[in-house]
Amino acid sequence: MDIPDFDASTTKVQSPSALAHIVLRTSNLHAMEEFFVTFLGGKVAHRNDVLSFITYDEEHHRLALFAVPEMGPKVPSSYGLEHVAFAFPTLSELMLGYRQRKARGIHPIWCVNHGPTTSIYYKDPDGNVIETQVDNFDTPEEATEFMSTGTFAKNPIGTDFDPEEMIRRLRAGEQDGVLKKRKEIGPRGPPDLDSA
Repeated sequence: MDIPDFDASTTKVQSPSALAHIVLRTSNLHAMEEFFVTFLGGKVAHRNDVLSFITYDEEHHRLALFAVPEMGPKVPSSYGLEHVAFAFPTLSELMLGYRQRKARGIHPIWCVNHGPTTSIYYKDPDGNVIETQVDNFDTPEEATEFMSTGTFAKNPIGTDFDPEEMIRRLRAGEQDGVLKKRKEIGPRGPPDLDSA
């Protein structure tokens, strides 16, 4: 491996190669662990009375839960992390995950085609919002190009959809490219996910 010039002037800092994991504080460790193992189709890599490390892929952990029993409930009106998103490679896999979660009693709070992504949102037992998504464009450059259009500027939130209707259309043989194209509805504001 080449040793970089640590003192060289640059226009930006070295970017990370990937997002490795997320850590959530909770006063409800057992319920949160059970939820995320089910939600992610994962397994516990390690647990003790204070920590739970959960993985679902090649990473040793993608999510860690840190028990802080004296904490109060989440305050929706405060600022902080809005949500975490997990990606699927195809629309069919996103919909399969939706159906499998639904069969386990995990129901979405919002289904929306943002334009760059088709997304399904959920809440965990502590009220944290989780997005599952599929990219709607073949390349990041195409998604970025769409996001620079006036169409996206008018409605950066997106258009709601019914996942059951999406599954019917997939079963009928409609192509992903058609189903992932956002229906334009004009300007709209963000939904109130805190009350969902």
